[in-house]
Amino acid sequence: MAEQTGGGCCPPMDLFRSESMQLVQIIIPNESAHRTIDYLGEIGLIQFKDLNAEKSPFQRTYANQIKRCGEMARKLRLFKEQMSKAGLLSSSMSATQVDLSFDDLEVKLGELESELIEMNANGDKLQRSYNELVEYRLVLQKAGEFFHIAQSSAEALHREQASNQTGEQSLETPLLSEQEAVTDPSKQVKLGFITGLVPREKSMAFERILFRATRGNVYLRQAVVEEPVIDPVSGEKVEKNVFAVFFSGERAKSKILKICEAFGANRYSVPEDLGKQAQMITEVSGRISELKTTIDAGLVHRGNLLQTIGEQYDRWNILARKEKSIYHTLNMLSIDVTKKCLVAEGWSPVFATKQIQDALQRATHDSNSEVGAIFRVLRTREMPPTYFQTNKFTSSFQDIVDAYGVAKYQEANPGVYTIVTFPFLFGVMFGDWGHGICLLLATMFFLFNEKKFSSQKLGDIMEMTFGGRYVIFMMSLFSIYTGLVYNEFFSVPFELFGKSAYGCRDPSCRDSTTAGLIKVRDTYPFGVDPAWHGSRSELPYLNSLKMKMSILIGVAQMNLGIILSFFNGLFFRSGVNIWCQFVPQMIFLNALFGYLSVLIIMKWCTGSKADLYHVMIYMFLSPTDELGENQLFRGQKMTQLALLLSALVAVPWMLFPKPFLLKAQHERHQGQSYTALQEAEESLLVESNDDSGHHGEFEFSEIFVHQLIHTIEFVLGAVSNTASYLRLWALSLAHSELSSVFYEKVLLLAWGYNNIIILIVGIIVFVFATVGVLLVMETLSAFLHALRLHWVEFQNKFYEGDGYKFSPFSFRLIDVGEDE
Repeated sequence: MAEQTGGGCCPPMDLFRSESMQLVQIIIPNESAHRTIDYLGEIGLIQFKDLNAEKSPFQRTYANQIKRCGEMARKLRLFKEQMSKAGLLSSSMSATQVDLSFDDLEVKLGELESELIEMNANGDKLQRSYNELVEYRLVLQKAGEFFHIAQSSAEALHREQASNQTGEQSLETPLLSEQEAVTDPSKQVKLGFITGLVPREKSMAFERILFRATRGNVYLRQAVVEEPVIDPVSGEKVEKNVFAVFFSGERAKSKILKICEAFGANRYSVPEDLGKQAQMITEVSGRISELKTTIDAGLVHRGNLLQTIGEQYDRWNILARKEKSIYHTLNMLSIDVTKKCLVAEGWSPVFATKQIQDALQRATHDSNSEVGAIFRVLRTREMPPTYFQTNKFTSSFQDIVDAYGVAKYQEANPGVYTIVTFPFLFGVMFGDWGHGICLLLATMFFLFNEKKFSSQKLGDIMEMTFGGRYVIFMMSLFSIYTGLVYNEFFSVPFELFGKSAYGCRDPSCRDSTTAGLIKVRDTYPFGVDPAWHGSRSELPYLNSLKMKMSILIGVAQMNLGIILSFFNGLFFRSGVNIWCQFVPQMIFLNALFGYLSVLIIMKWCTGSKADLYHVMIYMFLSPTDELGENQLFRGQKMTQLALLLSALVAVPWMLFPKPFLLKAQHERHQGQSYTALQEAEESLLVESNDDSGHHGEFEFSEIFVHQLIHTIEFVLGAVSNTASYLRLWALSLAHSELSSVFYEKVLLLAWGYNNIIILIVGIIVFVFATVGVLLVMETLSAFLHALRLHWVEFQNKFYEGDGYKFSPFSFRLIDVGEDE
């Protein structure tokens, strides 16, 4: 591991192995505890251990403060809801930034909440009164029309009766029928009436129920209100009808009142006299105008209050979250027996020691504490967390590795190689420099708008794409590179690096077969010669090329994985893993597939026509037979026998020695009563690499079965993993053929019709097919296959991935945009 020689907050980054960690203990006086945790949260380099795990949240020391923080968060959520309803956004631009303590903020938020709740209650009350007055005015206007029409008709009837000298007619009950009007005045009945508004959708049912309940002894008049009105009770806009019910008797009145209540009808009293009705309308209109003015003034005042809150909201929210996280961390600390100190334990990187000590000194000074905090490093055999210092470029690649499993403490990190190998394998499958340029342009859009998107709330797919922007950027670059190697631009070849090395012997050769092509120039300097494209031999040639290339890449990457297991064994001082795992694995893999890779390169270099399938099959079936025309070099037969024998020896070498050596090592340790204490870091390294036999009881049968499974898995995996790399060939071929089909069967076909409409339709279909299938589906497919090759074929050779992430207490992790 590279030594950390840099000082300050940014030591040299070493991604190959995680940072050296140490278990620290801090004894903090009570009076400086809060400020100490605050300063440690600012640097964010300690992962605190919970020393009160056996206590429930309500039994902890700072449970009351946590409750107060929760109450403050509730008030802030109320403010946010009210601001959202008012259409206001929180703004951090405030002219006056006043630093508030926890207690001052609690008081401030309480006062603002009380004021806001009171304003909301008064506003709701005024709004309800306003809505009631609006309905009352509508009832006065519509019901007044009933009375006016009835009185006009009564007066007309009275004049007609007077002219016929039928006697005088009282005008006090103008809505009585003609038969009732001519009866004896002593038997006349005084009618009562109820007016109000009923929802229009219930008006028919309201009328039917009234008729049935009173057996038809009522007279109902309704008038439609043209515009929807705001209901005073629900506050929603409702279409309503004004009604007037005329009845006789208290019993009928009580029934009508119950029916009105059941149907949600709002009742309003209307005077019988038309003059009084006009006067009431004038009074109600005046009161409506006054209430409108009052409500508008209240809304302005409420808006100003919310604007003031919005200017400070983000800062208050961060402060409340910080306080909650501080007290949550303080609850993880244990109290000293003297009740005067708090004891904290946690993991921190070794390079952060100076920063932590400086923060402790500042906290002691700023809190005016007479006693400083005590910092010391503890020795432990516990597995430390894994911490890699990544930046915005490397973090995406490290996330790909961590999705499989977090690296064990200081084991070799595949993330270093993933930065190159992952986009390279993607490019091998996606190789087309036209499609690569399209991916690059899409990625540049994210890179140029990085600051804008990083501060916004994005959707799930958009956020995932933006998070992997640098991975896609590298993928696009390697796609362009491999596309230049394949010489494909949307499946079209170009002579970018010179003229083709081949020329036609006769005019028809290009349309028939490559047998008519002869070499007329030097070999094409870079990539596939464009003459191969469109010929009959294109598919067999590219298949052979890409299949052999896939095997070479696969064997190289698997060898890299086994070599990394050697560096793990060397770093953790595990000779057993080096001699009984690394060496036989290298022998087995390279005796078979390493040899195949050498044969492929030799065949390319010599131009031999040897059948490599035949060579590899009969290397196992008939190793002593003569090779004949399949011989590539002298002594090939004896070389193959030696390689086959070494591969057979490597299998028991992987299986038997390691369990017996571990057993002997365990028995040797059991015979020693006392061992010398190791240095802290050395102890951590040795302990982190100990096999299961070193912890608790040693079960030889379990160790042996585990090694047997591991051996079988590697032997079978050497074959299956090599075959798995052929997906590079398969997906590259599929991408090339799909691109060719879209170009020839859509774009060229549309071009051949010499019709502008067909051409436009063809271009649109080509663009959508290219984007939807090749740039979206094929990108996702190649990404997933590259992911599988790294997780299964590469990382299983050396990567255990059974560690856990370093999760420090840090204020940088507080997200203002989300509620806890």
